[in-house]
Amino acid sequence: MFLPFFLLLYRISPDRIKNMVLLAGSLIFYALGEPRYLVLLMVSVLLNYMAGLHLEKSSRQKGKDKRQKKSKYEKRRRRMFVAAITVNIGALVFFKVVAEKNGLPLGISFYTFQVMSYLIDVYQGEQKRETSFIRFATYVTMFPQLISGPIVRYGEVSDSLRQRRFSLETLEEGMKVFTVGLAFKVLLADRLGLLWHDVQVIGFESISTPMAWLAAIVYSMKIYFDFYGYSLMAIGLGKALGFELPENFRMPYMACSVRDFYRRWHITLGRWFCRYVYIPLGGNRRGELRTVCNLLAVWLLTAIWHGSTANFLIWGMLLWLLIVFERQLSALGFDKVFHKGPLKAIQHLYLWIVIPVTWVCFAVTDVSQLQIILGRMFGVMEGIRVSAGDWMRALQNYWYLLGIGAVACTPVLQKVFRRSKDSFFCKLILVVLFWLCIWRIQVEGQNPFMYFNY
Repeated sequence: MFLPFFLLLYRISPDRIKNMVLLAGSLIFYALGEPRYLVLLMVSVLLNYMAGLHLEKSSRQKGKDKRQKKSKYEKRRRRMFVAAITVNIGALVFFKVVAEKNGLPLGISFYTFQVMSYLIDVYQGEQKRETSFIRFATYVTMFPQLISGPIVRYGEVSDSLRQRRFSLETLEEGMKVFTVGLAFKVLLADRLGLLWHDVQVIGFESISTPMAWLAAIVYSMKIYFDFYGYSLMAIGLGKALGFELPENFRMPYMACSVRDFYRRWHITLGRWFCRYVYIPLGGNRRGELRTVCNLLAVWLLTAIWHGSTANFLIWGMLLWLLIVFERQLSALGFDKVFHKGPLKAIQHLYLWIVIPVTWVCFAVTDVSQLQIILGRMFGVMEGIRVSAGDWMRALQNYWYLLGIGAVACTPVLQKVFRRSKDSFFCKLILVVLFWLCIWRIQVEGQNPFMYFNY
């Protein structure tokens, strides 16, 4: 109900006040979902805006007195930068660790990383400070990507915040992408999630080994189409409003290694850690041991960013070990052996085995339950009242969703969409999908995006 009224108001508003309309609409949108933390969001915007005003590098000055003034200014600038980053990280840690039992403020992980990227870029001289509070606040609170990203660097949208094109053509193009994302979420992720829910209700100790693997594969698809769907919806709405938001997924299940998978998965978060953590620590420029330690720091922080429970630490450390293992194999030349020909299928098979295992570690927050499902997956733990053929019955009910999901994990649908998105037939299908999703939402009620919890 919010979107059509907002788009109508946005369409008829003069260009000079479009940022104010978008800012007001974004705050209303946030208040509809999380009214108790709206003040926290605005305090974050105000404090980071004021900090940014004092972080820009001063122009080069000559003369002894001027150099002394510049030195004092640099000290104040450094103190302001450290204080601002500390406050942002402190607030995030507080809500992640101390106050998580009361529920995280909606989108805090994403908008905190976004404003920190702005502060770091301004401090390092890679981005000019934003003097307009309206433009800065619009950048932080922009409702298409406020809740779950993509994490946007200010330089990627600064020109659009000053001048952008909004028309019926851009609206149509954006809504096409939005509808594809909505369909992935409502018609694929939510439906596949029913099987994962059924497995949890039955109990991990009461499922067969094939069923445990099927559940892990289903969860892998569920989290992908849930988060990928949100990202497409955000990118589509951004396009409709005149913004080009960055790509967040690039066919991760077509990767051949865990390293490649996470270059394609949640790209903007990976880019953030690479740019602001991995490279400043030295990246891969100081020897293999230092590189491994830097990767450990990145994956430890990534695990903590997702949550404070032990399963996230297990998930992050498992991925770190796999990536280190792959690096050693690559150094020995194994990647060249398996890179071409039929042997490349072995790399894909390896990925499709290890990634579902890692997602199980991500999904099951109770470590004792995590041990049970992993034990059932690898047949090292006895089952209790296991129903024979449970996985066959599940396949009979969900085979078509698994088939569609498998195809959607490949570039096939993306290529078809790009080639035919302007045809009447494709537009008709998108209209049907859109209203089918609306009907599903009406019938089944609210089913929040999974990354609202992180």
